[in-house]
Amino acid sequence: MKMKREDVRNVAIIAHVDHGKTTLVDALLKQSGIFRENQEVMERVMDSNDIERERGITILSKNTAVHYNGTKINIIDTPGHADFGGEVERVLKMVDGVILVVDAYEGVMPQTKFVLRKALELGLSVVTCINKIDRPEARPMEVEEEVLELLMDLDASEEQLDCPFVYASAKAGFAKKDLDDQDTDMAPLFMTIIDHIPAPEGDPDANTQLLISTIDYNEYVGRIGVGKVDNGRIRVNQECVIVNHHDPDKFRKVKVGKLYEYEGLNKVEVQEATIGAIVAISGIADIHIGDTLCSPEKPEAIPFQKISEPTIAMNFMVNDSPLAGQEGKYIPPRHIRERLFRELNTDVSLRVEETDSPDCFKVSGRGELHLSVLIENMRREGFEFAVSKAEVLYHYDERNHKLEPMEIAYVDVPEEFTGAVIQKLTSRKGELQGMSPANGGYTRLEFAIPSRGLIGYRGEFMTDTKGNGIMNTSFDGYATFKGELSYRKTGSLIAYESGESITYGLFGAQERGSLFIGPGVKVYSGMVIGQNPKAEDIEINVCKTKKLTNTRSSSADESLKLTPPRDMSLEQCLDFIDTDELLEITPSNLRIRKKILDPTLRKRSAINKK
Repeated sequence: MKMKREDVRNVAIIAHVDHGKTTLVDALLKQSGIFRENQEVMERVMDSNDIERERGITILSKNTAVHYNGTKINIIDTPGHADFGGEVERVLKMVDGVILVVDAYEGVMPQTKFVLRKALELGLSVVTCINKIDRPEARPMEVEEEVLELLMDLDASEEQLDCPFVYASAKAGFAKKDLDDQDTDMAPLFMTIIDHIPAPEGDPDANTQLLISTIDYNEYVGRIGVGKVDNGRIRVNQECVIVNHHDPDKFRKVKVGKLYEYEGLNKVEVQEATIGAIVAISGIADIHIGDTLCSPEKPEAIPFQKISEPTIAMNFMVNDSPLAGQEGKYIPPRHIRERLFRELNTDVSLRVEETDSPDCFKVSGRGELHLSVLIENMRREGFEFAVSKAEVLYHYDERNHKLEPMEIAYVDVPEEFTGAVIQKLTSRKGELQGMSPANGGYTRLEFAIPSRGLIGYRGEFMTDTKGNGIMNTSFDGYATFKGELSYRKTGSLIAYESGESITYGLFGAQERGSLFIGPGVKVYSGMVIGQNPKAEDIEINVCKTKKLTNTRSSSADESLKLTPPRDMSLEQCLDFIDTDELLEITPSNLRIRKKILDPTLRKRSAINKK
C-alpha cells in the first residue's frame, strides 16, 4: 500500500547561472547546525572542483542533506549552464519538488526557462525564491510578475501556478515570506519547503525499486550509483537484479556492497534504507544512469527520460609537434584514451569514440564550455595533447535531408552596440526574432541561430560590446541545414622557422597584426604566433636577428618597442582556431598551430582543396 514518508523532503535547487543557488545551499547548511559553531567554512562549500570554484559555476550536481524540526531535507544543487543540462535532467527524477532561485535584479533569464521546463514536465512542485533582495537595484515585485508569466508560458498546472514566493538574501543568510517581515534567518524558507514540497511516496512493503539517477566515481571503490528508493527497502548484501527502461534485454544479478545516506556534506554508511531515501550504493561494478535496482521476484524498470544528445564534437589527439613530450606527464595515446573513457563514468552527456587512427579520439559534448572544462581538467592533471576546432554534429531525416542543431541566443547589450551584434549574428546565419528594452539601458535581442554560428563568437562578442554584453543560449532542436559558413574573417601569422622568438623579429612581425607571443618563447615552423587582420595567412621569421656591422650593435635591439602580446585563455584559443588548425595543450602552455606544419605541403593541400 502506498504511503507518504512525512519525515523526509527531496528537493532540487534550480536557477540560471550566478543567481545564487550554491550560496543559498551554504546558508541552509550553516543554519541547520551541520557545522560546529567555531568551524571555518569556505564560501560555496558545495563547489568542490577547482574549476567550479574559480569560475563560480556549478558543473556537477551535488547531494547534501539537512535536518530541520525533525524533517530530513535532501537537497540537490544543480548546474545552471545549458552545457551541463544532462546533469539537471536526470537529478530531477530523484526529487518531489524544486526551489527556483531567481536574481531580484536580473529576473528571469534563459536558463531559468530551460531548467524550469524540465521540472514542470515531470509534474514537480515549485517554490520560488527571489534572491539578492538586498541589492541596491533589486526589483523583487517585478521579478515575481516575470516568474508568473514564465510559468504561464510553460503551461504550468494550476497547482504549479499557485507556487509560494520567498524573498531572500542567501549571502546575508535571511529569508522572508513578505518583504515587510523582519526575519533574520532562513527559517521561512525551511518552513515553506516542509509545507509545500510533497513528502516522497511509495510502498515500503513492496519489492525493492531504486532508479539510479547519478553516478559518482571513486578511485578506491569504483562506480557509485546514487538514486532514490521508490518502493520497498534496500539492504547491505541484498541480492538484486538490474533492469533498464530503454534497454529491455538488460537483466543482471548483482549484490549491494555498501549503502550510504547523505548527512551534511558527508556520506554516512547505513545498513538499510526505505522509501524516499536518497542513497549511494557501491560494490556494483557496471552500474549506469537509468538502471533500476529491483528485487529478483518481480523486476520492473522505472521509466527514465533519455539524456539529450551531444551537439558538438572535437578530436583529441596525441601531440606531435616539435616540442611534444617536453612539458606533460601523460603523453601516449593509451593514457589519453584511459582518461577520456574514465570521464564517461560520471559525465553522461559526453561521448567518446575511437577513430581510424589509434592516436585520435572523437569527443562529443553539449557545448564548447562542456568540452573546455574537460580539457582544462586534463591539462591540470598533467596531460599533453592537441584538439581540433569544435564542429557540430549533423543529423539526417528519413529523406536524407541534412539537419543541424539550433540554439536560441538571448543577448543583453547596451543600446549603442546592438547594430554591431545584429550584423555579426546575421552574418553567422542568425535570425532576429525579437527585440525589447531590458533593465539599465540594455536591449534584449533574441536570435534563432545554428550552433555552429556561435562557435568562436564569444570572444568577438566581448570585443564588440566592450565587455558589457551578456549572451545566453539554449538548445532548440534540429532544423534544416542553413548553408555554408566561414568561421573567421582574419588570417594567421605563422612562424617560418624553429627557434626562439627575438625582439628584432617580433618588431617586424607586429606591423602585420597582433601577436600572441613575446620575446624568448620557443617556436616552431607552422606555429601560429599572431593574427593577421586580413583574411590571408602570412609566414614570418620571428627568430631573425639583426646583422651586426661595425656601426650597429646588438644593444640597439633594446630600444625597439614591442606591443604587449595578446594573452589568450583556453576558451579564446578554442574560439580562435580555424578548421585547418589545432590547439596544442600542455600543463604549462597553449600553442595554436597549423595541422600541416610543413609550408610546402600546406600550400599543396590548400590548392588541392580548391
